[in-house]
Amino acid sequence: MKSLRLNHLLAMGFLCLFLTAAAMAQVKTETSTSHGQATVDTKVERGEVVDVSGNDLIVKMEDGQIRHFPNVPDSAKITVDGQQLSVHDLKPGMKLERTTTTSSTPQTITTVKTVTGTIWHVSPPTSVTLTLDDGSNQQFKIPKGQKFNVNGQEMDAFSLKKGMKISATKVVEEPVNVISQNRKVTGEMPPPPTEPIQGPLLIESEAKQPVQTAAAQPEPAGELPKTASELPLIGLIGIMVLFAGVVMFALSSRNV
Repeated sequence: MKSLRLNHLLAMGFLCLFLTAAAMAQVKTETSTSHGQATVDTKVERGEVVDVSGNDLIVKMEDGQIRHFPNVPDSAKITVDGQQLSVHDLKPGMKLERTTTTSSTPQTITTVKTVTGTIWHVSPPTSVTLTLDDGSNQQFKIPKGQKFNVNGQEMDAFSLKKGMKISATKVVEEPVNVISQNRKVTGEMPPPPTEPIQGPLLIESEAKQPVQTAAAQPEPAGELPKTASELPLIGLIGIMVLFAGVVMFALSSRNV
């Protein structure tokens, strides 16, 4: 019993394959693609990292515009000094440059569909039902302006009759434009911060500077400072002359 059922299933499987092959032999579809001249556009954007928080990146662009790049994926890599860095390795002050290359390639997809069979029923100019070699009937819509090959002659839908063996070919051309983009981001580390000179170099630098003190230098004996006035000396001489005159007057008074 099981053997009969297995043989029946195998026979049904072979029959399905045969019918599929026959149907494919009646309706053939071929597709081809032709490529046109590709165009390439390159765009370069430059900026400086302002802030990085997790996967969020804020960049000041070259024109001064502040741009926020949220949720930068970890897979996005930035080439800095030959190393591949992620968004988590970026630091404020780093210079970034993104080069976007966009290529656009025009293509034409041509689909050729060929149908052969014997007319079982026709409803011009909209549809025709064909009997295929496997005995099954299949209805097809007739495209506007479609021509049929009947024994080497071209006919339109209104010339078709039941029992005719016909062949029809439908060609559809679909223009498409294939666009692909490639982005490359490079970076440059910020310059190291300048630090003040420390230690012995600072001491040596200070030692070379002229030392100025507030203490007055001693003046040579017998000389007045260049900045001193002569009025005190003149006053002292006047007092001494006046004192000498008083003494002389007193002495002359006693003699009288």
